[in-house]
Amino acid sequence: MSRDDAESEEPQGQPEQLALIRETVREHKARRPRAKPRTWRGAELAARLPVARVLVDKGLAHLDRFFDYAVPAAMDEEAQPGVRVRVRFGAGEREGRREGGGLINGFIVERRADTDFTGRLAPLAQVLSPEPVLGPELLQLCRAVADRYAGSLADVVQLAVPPRRARVEKQPSPRRPPRPQPPAPGGWTRYPQGPAFLEALAGKGAPRAVWTALPGPHGWADELARAMATTLAAGRGALAVLPDGKSAARVDAALTALVGEGQHVLLTADAGPEPRYRRWLAVSRGAVRAVVGTRAAMFAPVRRLGLAAIWEDGDSGHSEERAPQPHAREVLIQRAVTEQAAFLLGAHGCTVEAAQLVESGFARPLAADRETVRAVMPRVRTAAEGDEGRDPAARSARLPSMAWHTARDALERGPVLVQVPRRGYVPRLVCERCREPARCAHCAGPLQATGEGTALRCAWCARETPEWRCPMCAGTRLRGSVIGARRTAEELGRAFPSVPVRTSGGEHILESVPGRPALVVATPGAEPVPEGDGYAAALLLDGWALLGRPDLRAGEEALRRWMGAASLVRPQGEGGTVVLVAEEGMRPVQALVRWDPAGHALRELADRAELGFPPVSRMAAVTGPPDAVEALLTSAQEAGLPEGAQVLGPVPLPVVEPGRPRRPGDPPPGEQWERALVRVPRGSGAPLAAALKTALAGRLARREGPVPHVRVDPLDIG
Repeated sequence: MSRDDAESEEPQGQPEQLALIRETVREHKARRPRAKPRTWRGAELAARLPVARVLVDKGLAHLDRFFDYAVPAAMDEEAQPGVRVRVRFGAGEREGRREGGGLINGFIVERRADTDFTGRLAPLAQVLSPEPVLGPELLQLCRAVADRYAGSLADVVQLAVPPRRARVEKQPSPRRPPRPQPPAPGGWTRYPQGPAFLEALAGKGAPRAVWTALPGPHGWADELARAMATTLAAGRGALAVLPDGKSAARVDAALTALVGEGQHVLLTADAGPEPRYRRWLAVSRGAVRAVVGTRAAMFAPVRRLGLAAIWEDGDSGHSEERAPQPHAREVLIQRAVTEQAAFLLGAHGCTVEAAQLVESGFARPLAADRETVRAVMPRVRTAAEGDEGRDPAARSARLPSMAWHTARDALERGPVLVQVPRRGYVPRLVCERCREPARCAHCAGPLQATGEGTALRCAWCARETPEWRCPMCAGTRLRGSVIGARRTAEELGRAFPSVPVRTSGGEHILESVPGRPALVVATPGAEPVPEGDGYAAALLLDGWALLGRPDLRAGEEALRRWMGAASLVRPQGEGGTVVLVAEEGMRPVQALVRWDPAGHALRELADRAELGFPPVSRMAAVTGPPDAVEALLTSAQEAGLPEGAQVLGPVPLPVVEPGRPRRPGDPPPGEQWERALVRVPRGSGAPLAAALKTALAGRLARREGPVPHVRVDPLDIG
């Protein structure tokens, strides 16, 4: 039998099966055509409110608007305002229907009965989740932040709403616990206006205060927690934003001790994506009314917000690195005004922006009287730079005599904190003879010592230089112009051989240290909290490194760092002493000696007013290639910069070498960029942001080459 003959024969029963299949296919074709997934071509639309206004996930200035989409009837129930959806963006109209385009995410912000679009609407592709995560209040806040910082709404919403976790959304949130009992005033009685502030919170008022917290390692966290607990007891929500996870954990523990478990959540990056989203959903659903967290928590959708608080507003951790780079202080001020909530800005020091809030009448000062301050502050003494002690141990530790004797005596009573401005070993070296900086022969990067007895290594290209010779004077001996924390720890270990030395900084930050005698070497902001009553003493070394930075905020930042470390020291009545190694005549040094941060901030504010610098004025930085910066400024002028606008610059920026770390807004390695500052009077910030955004949108729409980086209210203006 041939192969063809074999294949032509049909097994028994096969004709009936084939006939059944053909009939099934005919019935399927005769049915009404069904919409294909994510295209919904020919699908029936919702009978009521068939148009969904969608915010698409496109953070481009020229696309910063809402887009209308048709709502299929099958999605009518789930496609509600605030939910996440998938839509086809960039679709074209063919034969009376919308087709093509790529699938992107978005949020429904409104359901409408009609549309302003004259063509045919593309339908929604998919409802990703029926969970309404972008409520009206949160949307209004994001819009206000985007307008203030010349950014797009989509970028701000990405900051405000965390990424979706489907498994977490399917889990119910716990039931909201009953209101806690009002706490006792506690440490607020040390401030003349403290009890009145708590009474206003308990009475559902909206007081606004700039709080200068008294020194002490544990007091401020408990006092902030009591303000939040008082707000919760009044039936309203509370939000506290801290600069880092360490300080957030302290407030979290203090609030838990006051109100118990389940009344609040902790929102930090350390929690992980799923636990963080679970806690965020509990807040969004109203199961929790209090939030303690880092800068991302500034957008937490707390219901019936009664208190918006921020601690240490001068810390750079409060400034978001992603576009449009909002600051937590300004976001919380916006929330306090819009949601009619109380506002509390607290710190041991005082920023110029905080002083401006008091001067403008927006907030009132909340501080202790001078007798109370003197009773709880440590004794502050100064020592001149280079005044090394006559004792050999003091010389080996690079300490002035006063600092060495203070540390020796304090170690008999408890731990001693040593603050060093730089981490590493010897991050900056100079020629011992002519003070010429030691640089790499390959890339001109700074040479640094990574350890005792090791070869010099370039901080940029990592090349080693075993035999260095000064190109100016042919010298071969080096000295450190900046000594890092590791080298300082080694020197102190030799000076105090029987005392343990601990370091905190960089990727290894200690949260706390025992109250036993020890030397704790830490970089600014990484000081661990001592157990017990505090440090017996603190040595603040190399004050010139903080004061000598070429930045408008150098003095303010140095004082903030010093006060943060000094506040961990015991009161002077218990022997607590702080030794600051810096020139005693400088204004920040004298402010620390007198413990007068508010006075220093007011004097800085007066100087800024004479010069026309922020916060007396509003400013924006435009950074990019020279041609792009010039074109954008010209477009902004045409778009309507406010009257009185001044353009400072542009000035060239330092060229970033390959391998060197880049900050947001820095030029790519090897490229020459420029930066111009646009300054306007205070009150003209909104027109400034609008003009810059219009110029950006026009450049993007016309595709006119590189788009400059625009930042409103930059932290560093030089």
